[in-house]
Amino acid sequence: MNDRLSTDQPSLTSLVGGIVQDVQQLVRQEITLARTEVKQEWDKAKTAAGALAAGVALLAVGGILLCFMIVYLIHYFGLPLWGSFGIVGGVLALAGAVLAAVGYSQAGRVHLIPPQTAQTLKENVQWIQNQT
Repeated sequence: MNDRLSTDQPSLTSLVGGIVQDVQQLVRQEITLARTEVKQEWDKAKTAAGALAAGVALLAVGGILLCFMIVYLIHYFGLPLWGSFGIVGGVLALAGAVLAAVGYSQAGRVHLIPPQTAQTLKENVQWIQNQT
């Protein structure tokens, strides 16, 4: 009867070998997932940076022209030229602060460490610890 039990059940060596193979496969899958997520985040960052750069360039050109127009329009109604530039400069500084805050909040959406990969790595470490 002992001979029958030993042939039906896998040996300790084969069990450990199976666990090692499972861990290796799991690590390979995690690396593949991490690469995919990093590429997705990089693509999102490139798209956001390109749109931000194009928007800033167009706003700069249009803004400069409009600012001169507004300055001379205010000056036309009797305010000294230095006062007209001061009003327009103050408004632009306020608008710039608002736009910088919006850009900062959008940059916060880019994840340098992929969240799904981090979570699955934590789960895998716990699973490996439970196996030993």
